[in-house]
Amino acid sequence: MKIPISMLAACAILAVSASGFAQPALHSEAQNIVQLSASGAVEVQQDLLSITLSTSRDGADASLVQSQLKAAIDTALAEARKVAQVGLLEAHTGNFSVTPRYGRDGKSTGWHGSAELVLEGRDLAAIGAAAGRIQTLSVSGIAWGLSREQRARVETEAQSMAIERFKARAAEISRSFGFAGFTLREVNVNSNDQGMSPRPRMLAMEARAGAAEAALLVEAGKTSVVVTVSGSVQLK
Repeated sequence: MKIPISMLAACAILAVSASGFAQPALHSEAQNIVQLSASGAVEVQQDLLSITLSTSRDGADASLVQSQLKAAIDTALAEARKVAQVGLLEAHTGNFSVTPRYGRDGKSTGWHGSAELVLEGRDLAAIGAAAGRIQTLSVSGIAWGLSREQRARVETEAQSMAIERFKARAAEISRSFGFAGFTLREVNVNSNDQGMSPRPRMLAMEARAGAAEAALLVEAGKTSVVVTVSGSVQLK
């Protein structure tokens, strides 16, 4: 069945007219939109300590270097496991590698290997004592952070603060422009730490009388957990 050209033209005109009437409504919905953000910050003591201990070996035989590293790590792990407690003091291996060494002429001169053991948890005194008792490795790094429980508690507090500030700012902007209120269109919530990147203090290596080991004394720093709420509101 063929449709007359006049009918097609009429349909096209009707479609254009319908879209033309719809546009002002869409444009009206997008008016009086304000983008804003607000933050809440809570300072808290870092309660998660991570100490990295490491050692290295060099030799002409790769398998010998590897076995020496393994022996050093196994001895250290055995010492750490004597006092290990879930969440308080945990031990696990870190990087372990054996790579060839080359001279200036590009020829192999032997092998270099390194291995790491990581002690971490919330019992700062126990971790420092364990690090001091391990004789086959030496301390190569210290880092602080927040335990999962501490972070959850502080983030909840900072988030409530950020949301209240967001709402207060939106209400203030609404009043300033002569509107009665606002409606929320979209919102994003993000959190991060400030001042967490390494801020460790290694106070001393205090030798115990009559003992070979030395307790590693450390002091935790503080960090600020910041939650930012951003988004848009429509003034009403």
